[in-house]
Amino acid sequence: MKAVEYHSNSNVRVVELPVPAIGPGELLVQMRACGLCASDVMEWYMQPRAPLYPGHEPIGIVAAVGEGVTQFAIGQHVFVHHHVPCMVCHYCRRGSFSQCATFRATRLFPGGLAEYIRVPAPNVQMDVLALPDGLSDEAATLIEPLACCVRGIDRADIQPGDRVLVLGAGSNGLMLAQLARQRGALKVMIVDPIAYRRQRAVEMGIDHVLDPGAGGALIDQVNAVNDGHKPDIVLVTPSSISAMQRGLELVGQGGTVLLFAPSSPQAVLQITPNTLFFQEINLRASYSAGPHETRRALELLRTGRIRAADLITHRFHLRDAARAFQLVAHPGDALKVVIVAG
Repeated sequence: MKAVEYHSNSNVRVVELPVPAIGPGELLVQMRACGLCASDVMEWYMQPRAPLYPGHEPIGIVAAVGEGVTQFAIGQHVFVHHHVPCMVCHYCRRGSFSQCATFRATRLFPGGLAEYIRVPAPNVQMDVLALPDGLSDEAATLIEPLACCVRGIDRADIQPGDRVLVLGAGSNGLMLAQLARQRGALKVMIVDPIAYRRQRAVEMGIDHVLDPGAGGALIDQVNAVNDGHKPDIVLVTPSSISAMQRGLELVGQGGTVLLFAPSSPQAVLQITPNTLFFQEINLRASYSAGPHETRRALELLRTGRIRAADLITHRFHLRDAARAFQLVAHPGDALKVVIVAG
């Protein structure tokens, strides 16, 4: 079978691997579509582990079922989550599913960007979801990233009437902005330097779309559209320290800054504890998602409250994966990139 093998952003290969054998409780899933994530081209994260087989947003068709599997059948269209928690450990009981040792240990083999994927028994038990009729495989690739956004919105603790600023109008930023409005935000603002993404945000009905390169301080633009106030919530989607620093500078008193993407291990964020203390600023992070969020994400997509057609802009066949990775690394006029079987 064909699978994507990652060495670097400029060295992505499609190689031949044996079709995985499955054991009791497992599934063999034939990949139909798999989204690409910004983390797939985060070289500080990817290259030290290379060569590796990426892809953590796959959708497919059940090709074989292991002994003891009764809840899924051959031919069924399914979403498969790449990591799953145990649900009983200390971290899971606190809702910190991504800190669970089982979550860190479970993974798809070889990865989501392969013609066939072995889904381990814990994943089958905990977070493989049958796809409803009417939801395309392509649209369903958004379940995993949307679940991450659902978790991010939860951790930001957005309240009705809050004024929310999103830094970054990529696909995640746009989903976060829509979820913030659905959560009851009074006003949602989004910032991005790329004109194409700003235009897509306008088309999606975001209240205020700001250009950080328009001249003058960004805080002045924010104040101008936010009745002279700083936002209550700032959602930071870029992984750069400068974006995180900007989030802390822009948030209002009693507000929350949520970090939605990781910086490199060596990066250091300068924080003034005195300001955080006297202004009661909350600094939070959100990493990945668990079974509760994937089910909520599926429902949001099924009901059309989040529309895949607004977010998926480019499609590549598996054989053209190298081109897809280059586009995600240098997005320009692109939002979500999906690789489809073929």
